Amino acid sequence: MTTLKEKLMTPVAAGAVIPNNKITIVGVGQVGMACAISILGKGLCDELALVDVLEDKLKGEMMDLQHGSLFLHTHKIVADKVDILTYVTWKLSGLPKHRVIGSGCNLDTARFRYLMAERLGIHPTSCHGWILGEHGDSSVAVWSGVNVAGVSLQELNPAMGTDKDGENWKDLHKQVIESAYEVIRLKGYTNWAIGLSVADLCETMLKNLCRVHSVSTLVKGMYGIENDVFLSLPAVLSASGVTSVINQKLKDDEVAQLKKSADTLWNIQKDLKDL
Repeated sequence: MTTLKEKLMTPVAAGAVIPNNKITIVGVGQVGMACAISILGKGLCDELALVDVLEDKLKGEMMDLQHGSLFLHTHKIVADKVDILTYVTWKLSGLPKHRVIGSGCNLDTARFRYLMAERLGIHPTSCHGWILGEHGDSSVAVWSGVNVAGVSLQELNPAMGTDKDGENWKDLHKQVIESAYEVIRLKGYTNWAIGLSVADLCETMLKNLCRVHSVSTLVKGMYGIENDVFLSLPAVLSASGVTSVINQKLKDDEVAQLKKSADTLWNIQKDLKDL
């Protein structure tokens, strides 16, 4: 018996089976779903896969997104059960270091530029400044590199970023560190900004844009760091992963802070057992 579909369409060729761009999100909590929505909003892939151990929630999130397919440019949204830690994945995959990338200080840098922009009354994309090192309390604000349209703000205010600064610009870095805690205190979690940050990184790699991001990469041998630690440095991202790291001219105190950040991570990492 001929089906309605067979009556409607005459086959010409078999459709593609393997997606051109597939993104898998492990974990469908608040952060995972914010990443999903941000990626779907940019239309970055033709297949989005969700993975989690909570089967009911996983299926519910998949169905909810599928029901919105009319408003999206992603053809296929699927889901499946597994629980993988990034570290375990890296150890078992055998991927080279340039293919293992942490979101690192990409969001911290975005927060930093937003706060600067608010003070100066301009858009964050016109403020150039970097947060490096460890994502969190020991991160490093590179005040020597902060500029607008190529104008060094530290040249205009030599005390910028120090305790001697009457305008207290150093407080911006403190706000960057504390902002996540503040959002968690107010709403219970953070999700939208990190979701947008992850989608931004995915776009750079999938479209081979070679943009520079503050992402976590293996930094042994850079700035006098001797241990195998992953820290955020300005890195060029492409379809191959991290293709190069920008050699910023950091001041002595900034290098010292970066080394301290590396030591903080190493003191924790050195006690981890190998798989």
